Amino acid sequence: MLFPISQGFSQQTDTAPTLSVSLTSHSPYVYQDEMGYTIVVGSVENKNTKTAVTNVKIRATFYDDVNIAPLEIVSGSTILDVIPPLGTSPYVIKSNSPNPQITQAGVFLETFDSSATKSKLISLEESGIFLDENLVFSGILKNGPAPSSDTNVYLAFYDGFDPPRLLGVSTIPLGEVLPNEQVSFEFNEKINSQSVGFKMFSDSDVFYSDFVDITLPEPEILSKLVTISDVAVTDSLGNRLSEIPLGTTVKVQSTSWLEFSSKDAPTEMPYTYFVQVKEAGEKPYVEFIGKSDGRFVGEGSQSQSVDWIPEKSGLYFVETFVWDRNNIPIAEQGPVALILVN
Repeated sequence: MLFPISQGFSQQTDTAPTLSVSLTSHSPYVYQDEMGYTIVVGSVENKNTKTAVTNVKIRATFYDDVNIAPLEIVSGSTILDVIPPLGTSPYVIKSNSPNPQITQAGVFLETFDSSATKSKLISLEESGIFLDENLVFSGILKNGPAPSSDTNVYLAFYDGFDPPRLLGVSTIPLGEVLPNEQVSFEFNEKINSQSVGFKMFSDSDVFYSDFVDITLPEPEILSKLVTISDVAVTDSLGNRLSEIPLGTTVKVQSTSWLEFSSKDAPTEMPYTYFVQVKEAGEKPYVEFIGKSDGRFVGEGSQSQSVDWIPEKSGLYFVETFVWDRNNIPIAEQGPVALILVN
């Protein structure tokens, strides 16, 4: 079981040494694994149009809810040792100890160096996919026209938010691969249950591949329809707001209507209601994600709400989602609400 903790935060502006390389605009995904270690997952962008970068170092700082001083500081690097021009690479950083006191994590870009660009001469093909409790995914790697070493295939998985959050990366080491050789590989992973999007990619000491989207087979679930409507931000008395003071507790609420298209519909269906608040801008930053659990009993409508305390002034988009307890979306995203925080 994975235990999400307080949402991580990342550097939001480029400093002078990092104008061409930056952390992606949305917050990293932070959780505690079954052993109690805190994991931070995110991506780094190389915005340079001509130059690749290497030796990218990211610093993760772990905090509790009480002290200003961090509990731990851990440095990590990107999955790809060389990020091509206009490319991205995931990173995964793990705390040094299984510390249950960790409730927050911040990530900052430290250093990077310019690098010669590798050739994009690895190709990847899917050969089979099956999803039950584990994701079983097989494929074929075709190497470029030169021998390669340190060859790896990666599978990255994302959630259903917009923009999607990177939740984790699995790796299969293939080692030495001959020129133009084709090598089969298979992932058999118990993945984060929130994962709805997947990409595979590969690199070696001399070559790399494109990121390839993986389409999962449609899950065999009962056909159902939830419609989200009447999304609003209100005060404690239920008054609708278009502008709220900084630091004020408000409710994001909406109404969901459930209709089953099958006569064999269950009498009850549990669900999770998600609220995502994004700062307006060219690259919206995810300011807040909250959720509440509920249960539909038969068809009909039901109201949901999540409390939010704005911590920064600005203009925000409020988005709503309804997923079942298998973390499968069962509704189209609700109408977007606009709110100003002063």
